[in-house]
Amino acid sequence: MVWIESPTNPTLKISDIEKIAELAHKNGALLCVDNTFATPVLQNPIALGADFVMHSATKYLGGHSDLIAGLVVVNDAELGETLKYIQNASGGILSPFDSWLVIRGIETLGLRMKEHCANAARVAEFLSGHPAVKKVYYPGLKTHVNHDVAARQQRMYGGMVSFSLHEDTLEAATKVVTGTKLFKLAESLGGVKSLCCHPATMTHKSIPVNMRQQSGITDSLIRLSVGLEDAEDLIQDLANVL
Repeated sequence: MVWIESPTNPTLKISDIEKIAELAHKNGALLCVDNTFATPVLQNPIALGADFVMHSATKYLGGHSDLIAGLVVVNDAELGETLKYIQNASGGILSPFDSWLVIRGIETLGLRMKEHCANAARVAEFLSGHPAVKKVYYPGLKTHVNHDVAARQQRMYGGMVSFSLHEDTLEAATKVVTGTKLFKLAESLGGVKSLCCHPATMTHKSIPVNMRQQSGITDSLIRLSVGLEDAEDLIQDLANVL
C-alpha cells in the first residue's frame, strides 16, 4: 500500500494524487489518501484514482471540536466488505451519538469550508507581507511550491495556514501562540473556532529534531486552523502578537 496525505500536516505539501495512483497500481499496490485537511468538499481522491480515502472526522467533518471519530471510504465492494468484517469483529465503530454528531456536522460542511477557505486566504496574504514572517505555507499562494498541482486537483485551498518566523526560536514562537486572543492554543483543527499550534513542541514533538527540520518543521513554525470568525478580527489578532 502507498499511503499519502495531501495537503500534509503541518507544512501543507501537495501530492499529485492521479500520478501517484498510476504509479502505485502499475506496481501492484493500493493507494490510500488521508483527505482530512481537504475534505470531500475540496478534493475527491477516489475520482483521481485512490483506492482508500481516510478522514479524521474529528476535524472538519464534525466541525465543532466536540467528538473523536474517523472513517475510511473505499472504491471497491470487496474491500468494503473486508473493512466491515474487521469492524464487526473488533467493535471498531462509533457510538450512535457520535455518529449523529458527524452527520450534523456534514450538513453544514460545504458552507463552512467556503468560509474557512476565504478566511485562510486572507490570513495567508496578511502573513506573506509581514516583516516578522519568514515563510508562509498555504497552497493558495502562487509562491507555494505545489500551487499548480493544488489548483488542478482541489476546488479551493483549505482552511489551514502555517508560517515560520525570521526569529527562528522556540521562545519567539511561544510568544505568538500564547499571545493571541481569538486563535486558541490547541492541537486539534477544523472547527468553527480558530486554533493555533506549535508543532515542534506539540503535535510533532516525538519526532527527532533532525527529521523535523528536514521536513520543514522548524522551531518557529506555527500552524493555524483558521475558523469562521471575521477575517479582519483574525488578522488583527495576529498583527497584535507579531
